[in-house]
Amino acid sequence: MAERNNPPRKDPYNAYNFIVEIQGITSAGFRECTGLDSAQDPIEYREGNEAFLTVRKLPGLVKYSNVSLKWGLTDDHALWDWRTSAVEGNLQRKEVSIYLVDDQGNRKMHWILSNAWPTKWTGASFNATANEVAIETLEIAHEGVRLDANLAAAGGGRS
Repeated sequence: MAERNNPPRKDPYNAYNFIVEIQGITSAGFRECTGLDSAQDPIEYREGNEAFLTVRKLPGLVKYSNVSLKWGLTDDHALWDWRTSAVEGNLQRKEVSIYLVDDQGNRKMHWILSNAWPTKWTGASFNATANEVAIETLEIAHEGVRLDANLAAAGGGRS
């Protein structure tokens, strides 16, 4: 039987090591980060003199989901203050960086959210019979996500 020459396989990264940095706010560690996606609905278009009986599909507007961050409640008010400033009409748009980190602590992937601002805060649920950490949630709206290809191509750096 002939031996196959398969290239070495790279294992995918684990999802449990990540860092979220919000411009000017570096004190929060997060338990969960979700909503990192984008979608683009097609626009159907056809003219009456087209030879084909099909509808063309053109790219429509790009939409980005809100990113949701969850963390254990502490006495740090930085994220609360950021949300409060938006509620009071003093919107502070910030850049948000999300890093995927390997088991050695090296930053391997880097996504950047532009013009981000807190659109929703959910406080912790309290239950006298529960044996769990108090968790807060902040939902962040943004106007775009991009991958920092330089970090990804370079293989990351130590966090």
